[in-house]
Amino acid sequence: MLSNTLVTNEIRNKAGAEVEFNRLSLTDQKTVYAASTELPNSPHRLTISHEESGKGFNLRRRTSVRFDKTHDAAGTEAPQQTRTSVYMVLDTPIGAVINYDETLNLIAELVSFMAGNGTADLLKYDGTGTGTAAVINGGL
Repeated sequence: MLSNTLVTNEIRNKAGAEVEFNRLSLTDQKTVYAASTELPNSPHRLTISHEESGKGFNLRRRTSVRFDKTHDAAGTEAPQQTRTSVYMVLDTPIGAVINYDETLNLIAELVSFMAGNGTADLLKYDGTGTGTAAVINGGL
C-alpha cells in the first residue's frame, strides 16, 4: 500500500523537483491524491485504480495511474480553465502468472521510451525524452 503522503523522490516535475501529493480518499479499488500545492480552483490530482475481471486462470487486473491538472487556458482573452490529463493503463493476467517479468519489462520499456533520449541510465524529466516529445508534438 502506498503511504498517505508521496514525497521523497516518488514524483518529480519537468524541472526534476519533487512534487508532494497527499491522500484524499481510499477505497478498495481506488485512491486519490492531491498535490500539496494545489489551489481550490486548480486541482492537481493523482488517481490510482484497479479493476479485476475473469475467473481462475483467466483472472486479469486493469490498473490505471492518472494525473489530472486544471489550469488556465493559454491564449484566451477571458480567464478560462482547462484540464490536462495523462495516464497509463496496465492490463495484465494475474490468474495464471508465475512471475511478473514480462509485465516489469513492459513497464520499463514505457518509462524508458517516454523519458529516455538514447542515453543509458538517464531519465529526462524536462519533456525532451524521445516518447514524450513525440506525444506532445503529435509525432508518429
